[in-house]
Amino acid sequence: MTEPAPNSLISRRFRSFLPVIVDVETGGLNPQTDALLEIAAVIVRMDWQGHLLPVGTLAHHIQPFPGARLDPASMAINGIDPDHPFRFAVPESEALTTIFREIRREMRDTGCSRAILVGHNAFFDMAFLNAAVGRSRIKRSPFHPFSSFDTATLAGLAYGQTVLARALQAAGIPWNEREAHSAIYDAERTAELFCQIVNRWQHLGGWAAEDG
Repeated sequence: MTEPAPNSLISRRFRSFLPVIVDVETGGLNPQTDALLEIAAVIVRMDWQGHLLPVGTLAHHIQPFPGARLDPASMAINGIDPDHPFRFAVPESEALTTIFREIRREMRDTGCSRAILVGHNAFFDMAFLNAAVGRSRIKRSPFHPFSSFDTATLAGLAYGQTVLARALQAAGIPWNEREAHSAIYDAERTAELFCQIVNRWQHLGGWAAEDG
């Protein structure tokens, strides 16, 4: 990641929240019983003109927690082999601790008091993240426990599309179906979409840097 440019502009823009774009790949749809297999978090920063841009990605392959369920239908979609020797997967607690440390550092550099999860259908990513935090006995997540920014909703407003691939197409952002359903790829494309919507709103006069 690039060196931070310490300023409070992003904090002022989002009411002291730091947006962090998150995507997870899982072994099913139930966050309490199904495995968390991948997580990616994209850090965004704001320049002095108030433009938002992605600057770095934090990511881990994750070992299924003991007793975790792997639904065959979900595994067929994401194509993950949990036992592949080159996954270099780590336990949930290690992955989250490492990612949270970097997010907290970014919060300090930008004057933000809390991170806020940005996701495409964010409730899904938040549910799996919160469940993993609970299993890992992490006392305090940097993320707000229930608030989020949902790019499915934002893209529906901005482009009339709620499916990620179609929203990206409408926004003019490339999408490669063969690379989809990896946490890194989906998180980075979602981050591009979020930044473009926020910046477009600014260009339309919805928020000006000097008004922050």
